[in-house]
Amino acid sequence: MTQQSKIQNPETQVPKSPAMNDRDFLNDILTTEKYMTSSYSIALNEASHESLYQDLAAIMNETQDSQRHLFNVMFEKGWYSFDAAQQSSLQQSFQQFTGYNNQLPSGGLTQ
Repeated sequence: MTQQSKIQNPETQVPKSPAMNDRDFLNDILTTEKYMTSSYSIALNEASHESLYQDLAAIMNETQDSQRHLFNVMFEKGWYSFDAAQQSSLQQSFQQFTGYNNQLPSGGLTQ
C-alpha cells in the first residue's frame, strides 16, 4: 500500500496562548462564512419574490467569494492540508459518476 502524501504549504507559526491568534480568528470567520452561505442557500429556496431572490443571490455570491478567499489565505499559510487522492480512488469515483450519469434520462449530463 502506498502512503498518501499531503498537499500543504509550510505552516505559518502563531503564538500558543489562551488568547485568540490570527489562525483562530480566520478559522472563526471562515466557519461563520460557511454557515452563512448555507443559510443563504436555504433562504434562496424559500424566497417567493423575484427581487428578494435576486438580492439574496447577490449577497450569497459575495459571501461565497469571501469564504473562498478566507480558505485560500488559510491554505497559503499552511493551516489547511489535504491528502493526495490515490489514482484508484479517483478512477472508482469516476466510474461511479459515469454509472449515475448513464441512469439519467436522455443519456445523462453529457448531452
